[in-house]
Amino acid sequence: HTPMYFLLANLSFVDTCFSSTIVPNLLLNIHTRHHTISHTGCLVQMYLFMAFALLDDFLLAVMAYDRYVAICLPLHYTMIMCPQRCVLLVATSWLCGHILAFSLTLLMSQFSFCASHSIPHFFCDLLPLLKLACSDTHAFQIMMFAEAALSGVVPLVCILVSYVHIVHTILRVPSAGGKHKVFSTCGSHLSVVTLFYGTVFLVYFQPSSSYSADTGMVASVMYTMVTPMLNPLIYTLRK
Repeated sequence: HTPMYFLLANLSFVDTCFSSTIVPNLLLNIHTRHHTISHTGCLVQMYLFMAFALLDDFLLAVMAYDRYVAICLPLHYTMIMCPQRCVLLVATSWLCGHILAFSLTLLMSQFSFCASHSIPHFFCDLLPLLKLACSDTHAFQIMMFAEAALSGVVPLVCILVSYVHIVHTILRVPSAGGKHKVFSTCGSHLSVVTLFYGTVFLVYFQPSSSYSADTGMVASVMYTMVTPMLNPLIYTLRK
């Protein structure tokens, strides 16, 4: 019932949903050798994938804030991270994630695909679909980078600022054992942030013209399957 485990429960649920939007369909395609998906199914998969990926972004930022308050403001922790505020932060993350994902999906649904209908990917991702679109995608790309800045850079800045304050606090702890104990409470979170953001930035923070299908697929496997699988192990070994 503590805020950290409430946030971990939400992150675990989001990771499960995140992988479930892609992996079952991928396994079905491998088993049946029937590599097709309807236009509507593709848009739905893209929407759910983006919504849960954005939720991961926001939840990781909220968890960094939780660690900042626990380590830097321990006497005010129960007051600041009260159950009502935790629910509000998580609900806001869900709302923002779905709104941002829906806006991009709505724009994508208006594109025409008159070139090849073969997607060089194992799921309906943004950049591979943009490469197949015959419509003008300039406005879409501007909106995509704006949303990437809002949902990727802003949470990352919040995480980095939180950890700057945390490191500053750790350095003021006199004993080595105390420093180790403080760092152990946020080391797992920092590992997950590095895994997730490293692969996401590799794929999405580049223009569609320079997108590499091979690099995109390898990075996508990391953040859609490997990272959600490793998260429970990382947090289990937290101590």
